[in-house]
Amino acid sequence: MATPSVNPRVTLNDGNSIPQVGLGVWQTPAEDTERAVTTALQAGYRHIDTASAYGNEAETGRGLANSGVARQDVFLVTKLWNSDQGYDSTLAAFDASLDRLGVDYLDMYLIHWPMPANNTYVDTFRAFTHLHDQGRVRSIGVSNFAPEHLEALIDATGIVPAVNQIELHPLLPQHELRALHAQLGIATEAWSPLGQGSLLTDPVITGIAEQHGKTAAQVLIRWHMHLGNIVIPKSVNPERIVSNFDVFDFDLSEADMSSIASLETGTRLGPDPRTFNFTG
Repeated sequence: MATPSVNPRVTLNDGNSIPQVGLGVWQTPAEDTERAVTTALQAGYRHIDTASAYGNEAETGRGLANSGVARQDVFLVTKLWNSDQGYDSTLAAFDASLDRLGVDYLDMYLIHWPMPANNTYVDTFRAFTHLHDQGRVRSIGVSNFAPEHLEALIDATGIVPAVNQIELHPLLPQHELRALHAQLGIATEAWSPLGQGSLLTDPVITGIAEQHGKTAAQVLIRWHMHLGNIVIPKSVNPERIVSNFDVFDFDLSEADMSSIASLETGTRLGPDPRTFNFTG
């Protein structure tokens, strides 16, 4: 088994820490997930991010079980789907996710979307705090929450989420949210960190990659790390999974960071959290 690379850890507001670079399995077909997770863990990853809605929790759990890496050495994250929001339904959905994953606790549980039309995320988060108090999940957070959702949640519960996992890439660097996170002590985690592949051929990114002798994906992952983001690139290709973890031996210059900043367009590739209320 490969010796883990030096993957920095981000300290969360609850005292726990999360490996800064993890493997995401969004849109990873179930039949590919087990192999991808095993490959990643054997390459040195120690952070795996899945969700009930991805339909691959069972395969994620099998990949973890087959990797040879001890459960306590892996930071395992899943998310509550929109149709399961609400206090009692959240508790039932959590049990179902643990059963599929084949584990008896989570390192982090996230509310997948705020679902503002339903307005049940406060009750949902109260169920999260109950699970945390029971020791069944170590850190609790949210995903895709806009500033007004975060503020309403904190006002109602008095608890600051450990993480907000949001769409974030050079096209959409999320300045406002990142500044609010820093103010509140919430860690920023990026999904679609490579712009769903759209940035891998951008001449600014490929030019910087050529200068450093790195891939475009490695440059983008390093950009996130320099911003302090937790980042979860996804791939089913074993070589790219390994390559995406080979990001700890170079730094981007201020000029590189400025060049990447110039790519900002405000383009959102996924749904808008303020209007997304899908439960299917």
